[in-house]
Amino acid sequence: MYVLKGIEKEYTMKSLLAYAAPTIGVMLFIAVYTMVDGIFVARYVNATALSAVNIFMPIYTLIFATALMLGTGGSAIIAKKMGENNYQEARKNFTFIVLCGVVIGFIIMGFGLLFIRPLLELLGAGASNQLLEYTMIYGKIILVISPLLIIQMMFENFFVTAGKPNLSFVITLIGGSANIILDYVFIVVWDMGIEGAAIATAIGIAIPALVGMVYFLLAKHNKLYFTRPKLDWKVFLNSCINGSSEMVTNLSTSVVTIAFNLLMLKYIGVEGVAAVTIMLYVMMFLTPIYMGYSVGIAPIISYNYGSQNTNQLKRIFKNSMLVIGISSIVVFGISLLLGPLLIQIMVEKGSNVYNIAIDGFRIFCIGFLFMGLNIFTSMLFTALSNGKVSATISLLRTLVFVLLGLLVLPVVMGVHGIWIAIPLAEFLSIIVCVILLNRNRRIYHYY
Repeated sequence: MYVLKGIEKEYTMKSLLAYAAPTIGVMLFIAVYTMVDGIFVARYVNATALSAVNIFMPIYTLIFATALMLGTGGSAIIAKKMGENNYQEARKNFTFIVLCGVVIGFIIMGFGLLFIRPLLELLGAGASNQLLEYTMIYGKIILVISPLLIIQMMFENFFVTAGKPNLSFVITLIGGSANIILDYVFIVVWDMGIEGAAIATAIGIAIPALVGMVYFLLAKHNKLYFTRPKLDWKVFLNSCINGSSEMVTNLSTSVVTIAFNLLMLKYIGVEGVAAVTIMLYVMMFLTPIYMGYSVGIAPIISYNYGSQNTNQLKRIFKNSMLVIGISSIVVFGISLLLGPLLIQIMVEKGSNVYNIAIDGFRIFCIGFLFMGLNIFTSMLFTALSNGKVSATISLLRTLVFVLLGLLVLPVVMGVHGIWIAIPLAEFLSIIVCVILLNRNRRIYHYY
């Protein structure tokens, strides 16, 4: 019998944090090298190039969302089957889900390259010839590696499920370091501009994706590896449904990013779009603790749900509430201290973009107080195989409440209303989360 030692043991606060730490590290490092991309583009190309990256972001997010949906939804199903001691079935499902991800990646690549110009014009790249040119260059390169991007993100979840979160961190560290080094070589030394940034990103994605494929092909001594897949469309559908909240979150981010960009173009111009891009980078840098912890312990929750260990579930939930509560206060405090510094690193102090970003960040950072609980609650229900509740939270938090805010607040408050939309959405979402946690506690017995 296979024993998944990383998941099946009794968890204390200390051991939960230890297990989640590599995933937090992965999320943090992804944020760091993504932010470094932005710094190189902003500093060594121009603000229009940075805006181009943001214009393409909704398409990038679609690819990312697909991977996260299959990764988180599939991991919950696989970890649950491991908890039920059904390892052979788990491996067959794992292989099939990864294959589905690769196929979807090629479909996105094909359609994306075929319709790239009208798509980018629809997203606002047609505002100027230079903006469209930059976005086309960046977008084509990223679309070509769509299949690798999908499996790279899926493997980050599956390494945790396989009890190898440290390996996920090491591989991500290698890929991210390569990205940063190549950013410097391609953009600064060889003066390749936004094309260099895109190629560096592509190589940084390809390395962990290919290493992950080799690992799961050869690591037959471990609990999770590639085997002959079982064509089970029900498992694929359940993975999609179960991971739908993560899909909704990221697709909603795309829609919201488009809305932010269009509003900023209306109220301020291209510099406003650049300021929004910086804000998204800063948010990505400050929230990995929430997402990393939630993703990191999700397989543990799924495993114990599958084995019906309710005492362990209660202990995990109680400790997690404490971790999320403390980290929310810490992240908010860090945002107040480091936010202006992070913005200054990305754009020259005193510039119009800097002033716009600083003005918005003072309002925007309030949302960090509420994000943690919202992210964890959504991931909790994904881990418990309740995609419906998880998707409801994500849809309200990342789309409905934000768009309502963007629809109403700018009309009343101008540009400040745009920045208030996110904190308001997070606050309203925390009310929804408390209600849903209380309503479902007797079903899942987490407290």
